[in-house]
Amino acid sequence: MPKEKLLFLDFDGVLHPSHFAGESPFIRAHLLEETLTIFSPKIVISSSWRFTHNLERLQKTIPDFISTLIIGATGPAVVGKHPRFTEIQNYLQSYGPADWKALDDSYWEFPSPCPKLIRCNPNTGITDRQILELSQWLSN
Repeated sequence: MPKEKLLFLDFDGVLHPSHFAGESPFIRAHLLEETLTIFSPKIVISSSWRFTHNLERLQKTIPDFISTLIIGATGPAVVGKHPRFTEIQNYLQSYGPADWKALDDSYWEFPSPCPKLIRCNPNTGITDRQILELSQWLSN
């Protein structure tokens, strides 16, 4: 039986540029809609927004096509080398085996190279390039 696919989703630098002052948050999220609708991966929030918003509030804040796929959020912040990667590993220890990818701009929070990371440019957020990489992974 194939492993379940989990997408660990960051917000800043992915769903909108890292510095989106004066712009609406999630302005790049629409690029994910078709891919997420077709493949429906389970989504775990790995964004730092989880520290200031509970899961219910996050689900009400982000677009519905994303919020309906959310199953949780990674836990407490980790300090040290590769913190986001370690937070994901900690989540997976309690969740169980899964085929996973992280959609994130904070490449320094992951080991290098990290084949599990779909890296976004923090100045733009997600682009067609990351959508292609995500679609290829989800379709396998």
